[in-house]
Amino acid sequence: MSQLTGIAASNGIAIAKAYKLAIPDLSFDKKKVDDTSTEVERLTKALEISKSELEKIKEHARTSLGDEHAEIFSAHLLVLGDPELINPIKDKIESEQVNAEFALDETAQMFIDMFENMDNEYMRERAADIKDVTKRVMAHLLAVSFPNPALIDEEVIVIAEDLTPSDTAQLNKQFVQGFTTNIGGRTSHSAIMARSLEIPAVVGTKTITEQAKEGDILIVDGIDGDVIINPTEDEINEYQKKQENFEKQKQEWAKLKDEPTVSKDGTHVELVANIGTPNDVEGVINNGGEGVGLYRTEFLYMGKNELPTEDEQFEAYKSVLEQMGDKPVVVRTLDIGGDKELPYLELPEEMNPFLGYRAIRLCLERDDIFRTQLRALLRASTYGNLKIMFPMIATLDEFRQAKAILLEEKENLTNEGTEVSDSIEIGIMVEIPSTAVIARQFAKEVDFFSIGTNDLIQYTLAADRMNERVSYLYQPYHPAILNLVNNVIEAAHAEGKWAGMCGEMAGDSIAIPILLGLGLDEFSMSATSILPARTQIKDLSKEELASYKEQLLSMDTADEVEAFVREKTNQ
Repeated sequence: MSQLTGIAASNGIAIAKAYKLAIPDLSFDKKKVDDTSTEVERLTKALEISKSELEKIKEHARTSLGDEHAEIFSAHLLVLGDPELINPIKDKIESEQVNAEFALDETAQMFIDMFENMDNEYMRERAADIKDVTKRVMAHLLAVSFPNPALIDEEVIVIAEDLTPSDTAQLNKQFVQGFTTNIGGRTSHSAIMARSLEIPAVVGTKTITEQAKEGDILIVDGIDGDVIINPTEDEINEYQKKQENFEKQKQEWAKLKDEPTVSKDGTHVELVANIGTPNDVEGVINNGGEGVGLYRTEFLYMGKNELPTEDEQFEAYKSVLEQMGDKPVVVRTLDIGGDKELPYLELPEEMNPFLGYRAIRLCLERDDIFRTQLRALLRASTYGNLKIMFPMIATLDEFRQAKAILLEEKENLTNEGTEVSDSIEIGIMVEIPSTAVIARQFAKEVDFFSIGTNDLIQYTLAADRMNERVSYLYQPYHPAILNLVNNVIEAAHAEGKWAGMCGEMAGDSIAIPILLGLGLDEFSMSATSILPARTQIKDLSKEELASYKEQLLSMDTADEVEAFVREKTNQ
């Protein structure tokens, strides 16, 4: 028996034999070729087969995981069709008279190195996409079998160096009880998909592929982040009990599906969900969501060759609003640009895209795109309880300009005879520290705040959360973050407005008691986190937690805050 500790990426306990998902030997020799046209033809055929496979995987992902996750494969298909990647491969074959394998590897590696060394998350994800896609093409050039997790037909725990999005999308939860990898984090594609599939996962173990071999019995503890290789009978019994307790816990959570979220001393807060597409609403309803706190509309724009039309957007917004009935739906306007590129928009290259031309900054300059989205939202507003939120607001002038355009389009639609709701609340995401600092000025003009902690934390502490060397600085409980969050909540309440949170922090079990004590009104999280959060809040006293407020805000470190909360809430 041996034990490894990694990162708990998806809750639950799995006990099964190991299935090693290994990449085939993709080694090759560089060869000089005379018939370059045959090599180009081989490349073209390998690309076509890869495209066909990815189309099938995309449809499988759409069925099992929903549109948002399926869009990852739209990005992969765009890579396979990108002339900026494919043409240099063909040029290398023809100009250097080399085999297709060598040309593919050299060109892909050049792009991978370039993207991996860029200082933003989107580009590093693009490098991973290129790796995933070109391995598939290489396998077809070499005529070797590529891993096919969809063929797994017995109960196993998958172990791998890492799981690519295409690997994870093919996992059948009937047979794949869980997975564990050498590398990865909670925000990686595979971790997010594991949570959607609701299978236990531990990532970042560093050495699982070296320590475990095919057929070994494994225990994957996705609650505490442990992996046990060839456990004793006593350990198996212990974890089977833990597994049974977790299943009982899930059944207890399910009893609260149709209940309001009320603290032990009678304070009601809203637990709502983050979604990316209309298909995600089913998960919100099944998990007892009291609304949608963040509808990320950029997925309507991704995986396409052109901007979505007003009617296409209208149908998507209408679908979400109708499904949610009278429950609130907060729609974030387009948050694209800089770190999230669209191939059909010619956006400038930037040294630091996270601080660049993106979100509301792009929309105010490209108001043709912005107005189309706003018209679609306004037309859909009569089908439910719509709230509109502008992202990346840094100044009051930006909010005023955005609101003015919205009101102009509302007037235009009314003049055209189109009915528009008169009860649409207009708010902003608070993700820039300057906005949190002067929240009192904003609170006089906005209808609500939604705190986007993913960006607020990394901007406040100047730490890229995807950079492993500085990831220790990504601290949700840092007193500076808590003081900014408190400032926003107090500013909202002083003007009779509400404050929500739509970052990862909203569903964090340590953060929830803090936020409840600070007076947060709305917690928006992944749908599968709603029932555990409701259960936790049911046993918390807001009044008691509020009494610790000044003590928490004056602490020196995040570790002190966490230790204090654990002690007071018995975590």
